[in-house]
Amino acid sequence: MRKVLVIGSGGAGKSTFAATLSRRTGLPLIHLDSLYWRPGWIETSAAEWDQTIEHLLGRDTWIMDGNFGRTLERRLAACDTVIFLDLPRLLCLQRIIRRRLQFHGRSRPDMREGCPERLSWEYIQWPAPSHTRGVLAHPSKVWLGVELGYCAFSMCLR
Repeated sequence: MRKVLVIGSGGAGKSTFAATLSRRTGLPLIHLDSLYWRPGWIETSAAEWDQTIEHLLGRDTWIMDGNFGRTLERRLAACDTVIFLDLPRLLCLQRIIRRRLQFHGRSRPDMREGCPERLSWEYIQWPAPSHTRGVLAHPSKVWLGVELGYCAFSMCLR
């Protein structure tokens, strides 16, 4: 396990899980959100983001958390392990709301400074990302699946 990709719905615990796994394994941690979003929630251009992803994927080891569907196939191909946190949507929504209240007016530790926690109606309505197809295309890399995600997440944090 040298290149680990952590994916799942917003509020599933990707960043928390990835940070814990990084501490336990010593593998370097990459929070994609902190690299993609610029202060004031400005998006990185597609061309620049593609360059960033290619640079990150070229590293020898990493734990990378984040969705970013447009680059998912490249990240799935480059990793040797996928951790897919597919938790119930209601639980994810509860966590998103709790996170919004906890970090009101400031940036989360896994986000870039200048991106204070926010919650929009569009984000609440955003369906859980359908990573299943991409993950199933790489079955030998899947470490945690749909049924085991919550159990393994809880065990990792102990």
